[in-house]
Amino acid sequence: MESFYDHRPWTDTYPKWMPASFPISNATIVGEFQNACRLSSESPCVCYFDKVYSYREIHSMAAALTRGLEKAGVGKGDRVLLDMQNIPQAIFVPLAVWMRGAIVVPVNPMYTARELQYYIDDSGAKVLICQDDVYQTMVKGAVEGRKDMTVITTSALDLLGLEEGLTAPPQLSETKKIPLPATLDLMAMVRDNMGLEPSVFEPDPEDLAYLVYTSGTTGPAKGAMISHGNVVHNCHVYETACRLDRTDIVLGVAPLFHITGIVAHLGIAFHLGLPLVLSNRFVAGDVLRLIEKYRVTFTVAAITVYIALLNYKDLKQYDISHFKKAYSGGAPVSPATVQKFKDALGVTIHNVYGLTESSSPATITPLGFEGPVDAASGALSVGLIVPGHEAWIVDVSDSSREMPVGEEGELVLRGPGITCGYWNKPEETSTAIREGRFLTGDVAKIDAQGWCYIVDRKKDLINASGFKVWPREVEDILYRHPAVKETGVVGIPDPYRGETVKAFVSLRDEYKGTTTPEELVAFCKEQLAAYKYPRIVEIIDEVPKTVTGKILRKDLRRT
Repeated sequence: MESFYDHRPWTDTYPKWMPASFPISNATIVGEFQNACRLSSESPCVCYFDKVYSYREIHSMAAALTRGLEKAGVGKGDRVLLDMQNIPQAIFVPLAVWMRGAIVVPVNPMYTARELQYYIDDSGAKVLICQDDVYQTMVKGAVEGRKDMTVITTSALDLLGLEEGLTAPPQLSETKKIPLPATLDLMAMVRDNMGLEPSVFEPDPEDLAYLVYTSGTTGPAKGAMISHGNVVHNCHVYETACRLDRTDIVLGVAPLFHITGIVAHLGIAFHLGLPLVLSNRFVAGDVLRLIEKYRVTFTVAAITVYIALLNYKDLKQYDISHFKKAYSGGAPVSPATVQKFKDALGVTIHNVYGLTESSSPATITPLGFEGPVDAASGALSVGLIVPGHEAWIVDVSDSSREMPVGEEGELVLRGPGITCGYWNKPEETSTAIREGRFLTGDVAKIDAQGWCYIVDRKKDLINASGFKVWPREVEDILYRHPAVKETGVVGIPDPYRGETVKAFVSLRDEYKGTTTPEELVAFCKEQLAAYKYPRIVEIIDEVPKTVTGKILRKDLRRT
């Protein structure tokens, strides 16, 4: 499939400091971390609320745990399931796993016992490391009766520095460490093995670093195989496009079990030897305080994080003037929200788009650039195709037929950030990846200058009387209304039109009780074609979302 896009004309749009590709690297995440330790071992590595750990301290804990995992029988190619929030343990545990030549399987702490059983079975994990509260509520039921499973637990309190007189933040003030005699204690393993020399494997770039599970477009969750080389390549992308250097401070607000947190937080911190600021769970007040305290400069977060910060009642009390490299990914970004954030704080949110299968960024807006808005769909550009990658736009119903430049179709990608496939799922791999080209399932367009626009997910298309309606376009219009805080649009059955457009809206506090569904319908009717505007608007308290900020349309359809 030779095409216009193969020749990467968007490189002409790249700023002069952004190369078209990067040299082939033999680096791994472990090697990046070790290099950071050599350069400045006493530099901050993890800032967990008010407690700071240097690169030397994180290395010492990782090395000790490596010895503990060796004793537990973890070896090359084994899978270790990691089930925790954004705490320091989620930083040094992966290092220890990789130094044993094993693979990290990060999972959402909100998964139920039934869901966890699937991930354990599918990955074949032999060790599970989790927080004690997660063990009590979720993990215990998933591992009961499994004699081949070693469970290691830890607490969100363990590395807060409480023994030094530091205090727990309000979100952890009621938390207690739970004694669990049926499990091994992570920090006890670290203490018992401190100073002992472990047997360390040196991974290669093609070795797997992660199995990151993604639901994709259909079927059960699939473990995308993410190599050390995939992660390191995309760290180069973030470094270059976002103009990061050793003076930057990273806010770790995306979950570390999600591909964005993995690459844009942990990966980039190790790559450049930067401090990574963690706050367990996202709480707007905590995050604002930490941005101010540590003079944070950079993050990649779901747009819902920025909306929460923008709506925080005491926002103006915090000095976040250093926070200039603000990127958003994981969910559609409305141009209206970007403008509101810029007006309030003088900070431009730069758009980035990626998938688990692309190891985070597939397109990115270079720092200092403002992505254009597509006149036809109203979508804000998600940026330019990242260096070293190729892209195609193909017919949504026939992937062999390429679409002309500027027309909508399914986005197809190929490059060093793309997964080699799904764990133990050859059929799903061959369906999604053909000759190294990954079919994203996202409907997009690329203009003549190379700017990419994500129109919507192929599976979310609404068919109203035979006309295509993309929820994203309707949502972007609703976000222009001053009363709208968040919105999600879906198609619902309609006896006459087949499907009709329904919008669910949560309102900003000052508009509650005064803004009506009829007003919002009329607002959309003025700005959208007759088949596109929502016939039904339902006002709800909160739009359901995943932990990474994506709208749960399937939940809205059931409402």
